[in-house]
Amino acid sequence: MNLQTTYMGLTLRCPVVASAGPIQQTLSGMRALADAGVGAITMYSLFEEQIRAERVEQTILTTEYDNINPEGLSYFPDVPTLLPHDQDGTSRSYLRLLEKAASSIEVPVIASLNGATLGGWSHFARQMEEAGAAGIELNVYYVPGDPTLSALEVENLHIDIIGSVKSQVSVPVAVKLSPYFSSFASFAVRLEKAGADALVLFNRFLQPEIDLETMTGVPGLRLSEPFEARVPRTWISILRRQLGISLAATSGVETPDDMVKYLLVGADVICTTSALVRHGAAYAADLIAGLESWLARHEFESVEAARGAMAIEEGATDYERQGYVAALQTAKRKYASLAGL
Repeated sequence: MNLQTTYMGLTLRCPVVASAGPIQQTLSGMRALADAGVGAITMYSLFEEQIRAERVEQTILTTEYDNINPEGLSYFPDVPTLLPHDQDGTSRSYLRLLEKAASSIEVPVIASLNGATLGGWSHFARQMEEAGAAGIELNVYYVPGDPTLSALEVENLHIDIIGSVKSQVSVPVAVKLSPYFSSFASFAVRLEKAGADALVLFNRFLQPEIDLETMTGVPGLRLSEPFEARVPRTWISILRRQLGISLAATSGVETPDDMVKYLLVGADVICTTSALVRHGAAYAADLIAGLESWLARHEFESVEAARGAMAIEEGATDYERQGYVAALQTAKRKYASLAGL
């Protein structure tokens, strides 16, 4: 059975990718994922805010004592510490771990850069490439809460960020984003034209709960569940025939069946974090074995032969509308009988 796939120009031994998560915070964790057979590993994210904060700290450290008399040789000022991070700093630690992983692990290691504004932080992508990253996953997490900001302006911000990162590196860049755009298919085409080598569908917006006793918002992030795969599966199925770049599926992967469904609608790779956090790095081997078993039972000789078998050929708008109407009609019959109508 040939499980090999191509993702944004990278040849992977299988389509299972360990997406950014806590297991990748250590070299041993990444080795465990590679030993379990994953095709690639995406490291945990380095955030725009972390890079900016370190630059502010470095600026203060270099200017704090500019006006001190150089003749005061016995005066040794205390160095201010602004951020609680390790001795080398967050970004330097990230690069050191990336370099070790890239040089010692047999599968491609993809660095993850998370940001939401246009700025100098995107230049850090070059350092990621120099440290050995096989590619960059650009996670644009942006909630447009400003009512004066138009949909086009939101799209343009994403396009500009992608252009900024692409100008810094020669390795491929994947863009991870949310589904909440007014015309996602059109936006996806713009992303491809802007130079994105892959789309990772989809990020999940933080949905805080409310504590009724303290009347405060409670932030939190739950591990994904299989039902969350329906939105990314729908869009991958729609976009598979319309784009020439790679499509990565993420969210809702718990079992091999979830992976197969993503493959059938056209995903080049299937990314998972939640299942690996729940069951451990070794669970990747179970996912891969289950995928291989399904392909064999249905007489597919390779991943490539099965990919996109259920992707929408054309007329996506009509297809989705027909499905919507059919689903409502079925629901009316089902729930009317339950209500005794």
